[in-house]
Amino acid sequence: MFTGIIEEKAVIEKMEQTNNAMVLTIQANTIMKDIHLGDSISVNGVCLTVTSIDGHCFTVDVMPETMKDTSLRMLKQGAAVNVERAMPADGRFGGHFVSGHVDATGTIRTITPVENAYYITIELPKNIMPYMMVKGSVTVDGISLTVFGADAENNLLTISIIPHTWQETVLSDKHAGDPVNIETDMLMKYTEHLLRADKKNESSITTSTLKENGFI
Repeated sequence: MFTGIIEEKAVIEKMEQTNNAMVLTIQANTIMKDIHLGDSISVNGVCLTVTSIDGHCFTVDVMPETMKDTSLRMLKQGAAVNVERAMPADGRFGGHFVSGHVDATGTIRTITPVENAYYITIELPKNIMPYMMVKGSVTVDGISLTVFGADAENNLLTISIIPHTWQETVLSDKHAGDPVNIETDMLMKYTEHLLRADKKNESSITTSTLKENGFI
């Protein structure tokens, strides 16, 4: 579990890629002070497991499914990535519930600086637009953000970034056309799942099933 508060920008030191999988060696500083084998690390919003540690570097395996469903497959050696360690049970909770399970990738359409903010418009797959609620939560490349605008007709999400977040995350390296990892609000997904289950159970109760079970 993560909070979406990025701890630092790390750097891809090495990439070992096969057709469908990849091993990343990532150089970091802040998080290396307390990192262990088997720890969960969010890398651009993707939950990955630390498989080795060497000085200021750690490695993670990227499985075929993760390669297919996230923007990690687009990374290049030397690229910066957002990293966050898993949230400690006794730690501060500054963002929102983030699982590190990416729902989709979006494409940046525009980046507009306005006084003390940057407006970023992202085109999303149609199927996740219902989760975009103005003033709700969304995770973009691992960053906990607030939905500033949601244009369901054109499948566009708008987020507003303060200068600190812009400078301290990989968003400052992005351009129009770049992909970003999107994770929708976990609580909204759980609520939807439960409501669907209730609806399914209700629809399965018919006169025939009541009669078969001796109720009528």
